[in-house]
Amino acid sequence: MTATPLFEARHIHKRFGDQVVLEEINLAFMQGELCGIMGPNGAGKTTCFNVLTGHYKPDRGQVIFDGEDITGLPPRVIAQKGVSRSFQLINLFDEYTALENVLIAVPQVRDRGYNMIRDVEKDNVAIDQAVSVLKQVGLNGKELEPSKRLSYGDRRALEIAVALATEPRILFLDEPTSGMGSNIMGRLADLVRELKCHYTMVIIEHDMKFLFDLADRISVVHWGQVIAEGTPDELRANKWVQASNLGKLV
Repeated sequence: MTATPLFEARHIHKRFGDQVVLEEINLAFMQGELCGIMGPNGAGKTTCFNVLTGHYKPDRGQVIFDGEDITGLPPRVIAQKGVSRSFQLINLFDEYTALENVLIAVPQVRDRGYNMIRDVEKDNVAIDQAVSVLKQVGLNGKELEPSKRLSYGDRRALEIAVALATEPRILFLDEPTSGMGSNIMGRLADLVRELKCHYTMVIIEHDMKFLFDLADRISVVHWGQVIAEGTPDELRANKWVQASNLGKLV
């Protein structure tokens, strides 16, 4: 019996005006996998992510999560169902501490609204949960540090912590190594390697070595279409990938 994907994109089309950005996109992510999406700039990768997580509504096609059609639902509703994501550009509350940024995303706190920080000071369960998530991403001891004072690598880790605090069933990361030097990229790789033991993950990434070292399966998007997919070894052997500029990177 063939296993059912946890998350699927079926026949997704998206255009902006006269420009077709996504055409007949089909993707499937299995429970427990770390899947990658790669492709050249302008290939449609981030638009695809935005459709999958509800930030754009597709013109045609379906997005299915755990057997439920979530096509076109608002991002907040999709997040509440267990789909969480980070962004290519860091998206944090700079004046809040690391702990406060994570607390906002904890489900029982999030439901109170954004004026809840003072009210949650005595909620030891929520605080313990937020502290635990910060420890998970290597930020223990920095709970009370304003996020704007954290190093770039720590801010990336904090954004992942915010995504994890929502208790996701699937985690989407958009270009997590963007802006990183090699000195901190190894730390991020170690973090992702640890997280893949506990979460189903999907990563868009421009750094091919980073992605090929971590992913179970990778889909190559070009001209708004999925033109190749498979394990890292299968893609290395793919004649189209070898003949393209991507082949120089894998």
